[in-house]
Amino acid sequence: MKGYEKLEEFKVIPVVVINKIEDAIPTMDALVKGGLPAAEITFRTECAPEAIKLAIEKYPDAYIGAGTVINKEQCEEAIKLGCKFIVSPGLSKEVAEVCKKHGIVYLPGVVTPTEVMEALSLGINVVKFFPASNYGGLATIKALCGPFPQIKVMPTGGISDKNILEYLACDKIIACGGSWMCKGTPEEIYNKTKEAVALVRGK
Repeated sequence: MKGYEKLEEFKVIPVVVINKIEDAIPTMDALVKGGLPAAEITFRTECAPEAIKLAIEKYPDAYIGAGTVINKEQCEEAIKLGCKFIVSPGLSKEVAEVCKKHGIVYLPGVVTPTEVMEALSLGINVVKFFPASNYGGLATIKALCGPFPQIKVMPTGGISDKNILEYLACDKIIACGGSWMCKGTPEEIYNKTKEAVALVRGK
């Protein structure tokens, strides 16, 4: 799908929470060296904009986006910083409009048929299903895709190395968002990222 090629290529997008700015580059280094030059850096911490800026400056070719974007001000700031995609925990019409204006991929969070219909009415047919494990996981995704065969889904929340292959086996899943590889020391993040890449690529 146009604009979503990187999601399909990587199959897993690390969801990164940076609480201290000094963790930004070591975390990004570990992901890139582990074979996954991608990150959804969440906007939920004070240092998130600075962390995104540093990550993009060091790795301009990496697929770096902003997560937990809940209003147009955050969205505009993230785009100015150079984010290549925007993710929200829910669906925001104003965020969708900003992304459309700038030609940026937007993944709104949905869990109900009504929210899927709203996303489709905004011209969005790739959505985030969040929090996946709390809302029935793969079974619910398959049920939702019945009446909406045109959508693709990126489940996030409760995804791990234990269940990601089950999700990816479904042709409606474009990629999964996961944070399990982002926990621990840079060395641990590197090792878990390497394992995650091997897992999703079947090596």
